[in-house]
Amino acid sequence: MKKVSPVFYISLAICLAFIIWGIVPRSVWPTWNLDHITGLIQGFLVTRFGWFYLLIATVFVGFAIFLIVSKYGNIVLGKDSDKPEYNYLTWFGMLFSAGMGIGLVFWGAAEPISHLHTPPYPTANEAEAARVAMQHSFFHWGFHPWAVYATLALALAYFQFRKDEPGLISSTLKPLFGNKMNGGFGTTINVIAVFATVFGVATSLGLGAQQIGSGIEFITGSVTNTIGLQLIIIAVVTVLYMTSALTGLNKGIKYLSTTNIVVAILLMLFLLFAGPTNFIMNFFTTTLGSYVSNLPEMSFRMAPFSEDNSSWLQDWTIFYWAWWIAWSPFVGTFIARVSRGRTVREFVVGVLLVPTIFGGLWFSVFGGSAISLEMEQGVDIMGVINDLGEEAALFTLLENVPFSILLSILTVILISTFFITSADSATFVLGTQTMNGTLNPSFQIKVVWGIIQSGTAAVLLWQGGLGALQTASIIAAFPFAIIMIMVILSIVKAFREEARQYTLRSGPKKRQRAER
Repeated sequence: MKKVSPVFYISLAICLAFIIWGIVPRSVWPTWNLDHITGLIQGFLVTRFGWFYLLIATVFVGFAIFLIVSKYGNIVLGKDSDKPEYNYLTWFGMLFSAGMGIGLVFWGAAEPISHLHTPPYPTANEAEAARVAMQHSFFHWGFHPWAVYATLALALAYFQFRKDEPGLISSTLKPLFGNKMNGGFGTTINVIAVFATVFGVATSLGLGAQQIGSGIEFITGSVTNTIGLQLIIIAVVTVLYMTSALTGLNKGIKYLSTTNIVVAILLMLFLLFAGPTNFIMNFFTTTLGSYVSNLPEMSFRMAPFSEDNSSWLQDWTIFYWAWWIAWSPFVGTFIARVSRGRTVREFVVGVLLVPTIFGGLWFSVFGGSAISLEMEQGVDIMGVINDLGEEAALFTLLENVPFSILLSILTVILISTFFITSADSATFVLGTQTMNGTLNPSFQIKVVWGIIQSGTAAVLLWQGGLGALQTASIIAAFPFAIIMIMVILSIVKAFREEARQYTLRSGPKKRQRAER
C-alpha cells in the first residue's frame, strides 16, 4: 500500500458515498433520492449541453485523422528501439474486448430494430427506415467512439513510454501546466478520471448483467430475469473476475480477450451463413457507403426545430457520446498499456479503422438478421423489446435460427467472458490511476476497485435499470470531456516540441554530410 496516492482515498470516499446514497430507499428521502437528483442533472446536461457532447466527439475524429496524415505519424509510442509487445490478433482482441465487447452483444440486434420502429427522423417507407436504422447503428459504434479512445490512449502511451512519465491522466497535461500536475490540480484531474471510469464501466456491467439474466430466462424458460437475478449475476461474476485479476495482464486478460474475439467471430460467422447471407452482405456494403458519405451531416445534426427528433438524439447519440467519453479513461489507459512500440500512425489507424469495420459487420449480421426476421417473416422482435427490454432482442433472434439453445448458451458464456474481461481490465486501470501510475497495481487495490465498480452497477440497476445506467454515464462524462480538450492541446504542444528537437539534432548532421 506504499504506492497508494491521495487519489485512491478521495475517489474511494466519493464512490462509497454514492453507493450508500443509492441504497437509501426512495420512500425515506424522496426529494433527494439518488435517482431523482441524477435525473435532474442529466436533464439539464442533455438539454443545455447536448451540442457540446456532439461537437467534442466530432473534434476527436478530426484530430485522429490529422494524426494519421501529419508528420507526427512516425513518432514511436516508446523509445525508438521499442517493438510491439503483442501481435496484431492479440492486440485487437484486447482493445476490442475492453473497448465495447458487452455493448456490441447487447445492442447488436436491439439497436437497429429500435431505430427501425423509431427512426431519428421521418422516413418515406419501411425500406428507407431500415437503411437509416443501420446507418445510425454504424454511426454510434464507428469512428467517433474509437477516436475518443485513440486520443486519450495515444497521450497516455506517449507520455508514459516515450517521456517516462507515470501512467496518469494528469501526466498528459504537463506540457500545458508543468509541475502543477504534481500537486492538488493533478490530483483533481485524476479523481475525475477515476469517477468517470467507475460509472462508465458500471454502465457496461449493468448491461451485461441484464443480458445474462435474459439469456438464462430464455434458456431455462422458468427463471425470470428480475433485478434479484441480475444482482446475483453481478456477485458471481465479481468473484470470477477477481480470480482472473490474480493471474495478471499477460495471462488472465490476454487469454480471455483472445478467446472472446474468436468466439465472437465464430458466432457472427454462423449467423451470417445460417441467415440471409446475401441480404446481410448487401446491407453491410450499402450501409458502409451511406455511413461514410453521410458522416459529416450526422456528426453535426441537432434537430433544433423538432422536439421528437431532438429527444431521439438525446436518448441515443448524446448518451453514446457521453458513454464513450466516460469509458475513455478506462479504455485509454488499457489500450496504452498494450500498445508500447507502435508508431502514432500505426496506432491510430489500427484503433480507428479495424474495430469500426468489425463493428459495422457485427451490426449488419445481428441487426440485419433481426430486421430480415421482422420485415420478411413477421417476427415481432420490437414487441419482445417492449415487453422484456432491449436485452431480450438477441435471444429472440437466436430462437429463430438453427441450434438456438446451443447458440444461446454460447452467447451467455460470451457475454460472461466479456463481462469478466471488462471488469478485470477496469480493476487494473483503476489500480494504475490510484497507485501513481504503476503498471503493476497491487491485488488488494484491484479487489477494492472490483467491489466498488460491481457495487456501483448494482446500485444503478436497483435505482432504475437502463435509464439509471445512461444517466450515470452522461453525468460522469461532462467534466472529463473538458479534460479531453486539454489533452488534445497538450499532445499537439508536445509533438511540436519533439519535432523542433528533431530538427535541431538533425541540422548538424546534415551540415556534416554536406561538408564531406
